[in-house]
Amino acid sequence: MRRSTIIIILTMTSVMAVLAALGSWQVNRLRWKEDLIARINARMNSDPRSLEQIELLWQRQHDVNYFPTSLQGNYDHQREMYYFNTLNGQSGWNIITPLILQDNRIVLLNRGFVPFRLKNRENRRSGQIEGQVEVIGLARNPVMGKPNSLIPDNSLQKREFFWKSHDQMATIASANTDRQVLPFMIDQGETEIEGGYPIGGTTRVQFSNSHLQYAVTWYGLALALFAVGSAFLYSRRNQPA
Repeated sequence: MRRSTIIIILTMTSVMAVLAALGSWQVNRLRWKEDLIARINARMNSDPRSLEQIELLWQRQHDVNYFPTSLQGNYDHQREMYYFNTLNGQSGWNIITPLILQDNRIVLLNRGFVPFRLKNRENRRSGQIEGQVEVIGLARNPVMGKPNSLIPDNSLQKREFFWKSHDQMATIASANTDRQVLPFMIDQGETEIEGGYPIGGTTRVQFSNSHLQYAVTWYGLALALFAVGSAFLYSRRNQPA
């Protein structure tokens, strides 16, 4: 066998092995993603837990994402904050309001979406609910670090947030008080408010799952390389050395 043929065969084998490994890695990722989606769906469809149960879960596993919960407290509208978001193609803000619990602690509550024109709470007085309220929503793990460098910095002076820094929000919510802020957040569920704002129940639970397509692509490239390489080597069988 000619030396050039041996080199071609070794190169083909190496590249095919890499492509097959990438395909197998995507298959493993597919299984992991399907398991994650199943676990999240099971959490969201479970019965609401009390705030005390959510706290115990956090202490045990530091993961309370998407568990339904119910709690009572009073909105602290004076300290509400604004998280940039979009809803159905419209840009605006999610209203993050401290909820003062009966034991005087605070939980950061994402009440939902308002368009830019309603950022000022004086323009949505019907949503400035006073007195004790019962909230049903989804517990959310805190975001402790900026997701990436492309996201703008938060403006603490304006209380405008482009990523949900739990520490920064907690500082604003508890400023000049001795109140403790719980280490997780709550996304409020759907609410019926006169005037309609904020719009609750807007938590996005979407996971991209293209791992099967990627796996097919990598395996397909490996097969294509085998077919093309084999045809090329076959065409060389009678050529002089």
